[in-house]
Amino acid sequence: MIKKNKKSRKKLKKQFAKKKLIDEIIRVDHAGEYGATKIYAGQIAVFGKNSKIGKTIQYMADQEQEHIQTFDKLIIKKRVRPTILMPVWNVAGFMLGVTTALMGKKAAMACTVAVEDVIGKHYEEQVKQLGKKEPDLKKIIIKFRNDELEHHDIGIEHDAEQTTGYNILSKFIKTGCRAAIAISKKI
Repeated sequence: MIKKNKKSRKKLKKQFAKKKLIDEIIRVDHAGEYGATKIYAGQIAVFGKNSKIGKTIQYMADQEQEHIQTFDKLIIKKRVRPTILMPVWNVAGFMLGVTTALMGKKAAMACTVAVEDVIGKHYEEQVKQLGKKEPDLKKIIIKFRNDELEHHDIGIEHDAEQTTGYNILSKFIKTGCRAAIAISKKI
């Protein structure tokens, strides 16, 4: 009887740990994709949809919209509480997009490169964490990681690294992204 109870507790702990991991992944990815849609919305507000750079940004924004719609569904399906910081990410994302766009096309692309570098690594870490768990979620994350890395490459192709103060801007944005990830996992 005691051995059976220990096995039951161990099994419950394992299930709880898996649920906690899945909740964190969905919560943080939902928040991140939401933030990305807001960054691009801010940039498009400055450049417009019909400018050459606006069309490039809109292409990436459309993919981010697909990502957020997917995580909107997963939040409901998996009964995951979204981060309470969504209003903060709304304003912060939009302001980051507007600010970098006002700095110029290269700075807007530098923002994309910095964000997508962090997100690509973040998604790769999640793929490793999932291992064989949740193969459908893992497949989604791999697809979205590939999209994000494509955005990174688009930014590089559009002279992101030629932005005045690129290293400082990139470090600032990457630090903000890492902080947002850490916070959104938990609250």
